[in-house]
Amino acid sequence: MLRLVVLCVFVAIFSYVSVSAEVCTSAFIPGAKGDQGEIGDDGDQGKLGKNGPPGLLGVPGESGLKGEVGHTGKMGSTGDRGDKGDKGLDGPAGLKGKTGTTCDCGRYRKVVGQLDVNVGKLGNAVKFVKNVVLGLRETDEKYYLLVKEPKRFREALMNCKLRGGTLAMPKTSNINRLMADYVSQAGLTRVYIGVQPQIKHTDGTSSHVYVDSSPLQGLASWSQDEELQSNTNSSCVELLSTGTWAHVECEATMFFICEFPKSRRRGGGRGAPASASS
Repeated sequence: MLRLVVLCVFVAIFSYVSVSAEVCTSAFIPGAKGDQGEIGDDGDQGKLGKNGPPGLLGVPGESGLKGEVGHTGKMGSTGDRGDKGDKGLDGPAGLKGKTGTTCDCGRYRKVVGQLDVNVGKLGNAVKFVKNVVLGLRETDEKYYLLVKEPKRFREALMNCKLRGGTLAMPKTSNINRLMADYVSQAGLTRVYIGVQPQIKHTDGTSSHVYVDSSPLQGLASWSQDEELQSNTNSSCVELLSTGTWAHVECEATMFFICEFPKSRRRGGGRGAPASASS
């Protein structure tokens, strides 16, 4: 029995010593601080962060240099005719003239009669020059000149203005017929006339007016085919030798007719346009 107790105590002591030695051998005691290691390579770039709040408004910069002059715009339509101005003040009365002498003009009647004949011949000669040499047509109020220079619509309009007139506007059936005969006798089939497209309406349609901005007043001589599209086409207008109107592109080049008002002179005289040559 005693031996058994001694054996147990011995075993217990041996187990304790074994465990303690095992625990001691597995424990680590911190050593001294080592030397600094080498710097590693740069890491990959991180993700882009969120946009920060907007910064304060900067100070306005200095004004830039003045730019070059732009291209000249297209010529606008002719404005309405202005109102007639007020009559000016009467000038001072002139000095009284000398008393005339009484004359017996009986002997001059033959001379006066011959002068009337000569004036009549001169009038016929002037009419020949206007109608044959210059190729003009005329009414009581205006002259008409067929210009045989192919131009675009805007160029034709400007050409007539430089001559002292404007593109011919057939505002009556008689004028329209006169111009159509003028074209036909010249051996032509069509010419530009003074009718242009108006700005489109809000519903997408467009209409035409004369180049002086006056309305057509129901005179428009559209052919049957053209009348169906007269309110939807924005092109310019040509006069055919038949007397009818037709649409034509404004960039097309063709001959045209100018009109000139007859200038009133003392005694009822009238003069032809200053620049009537084509």
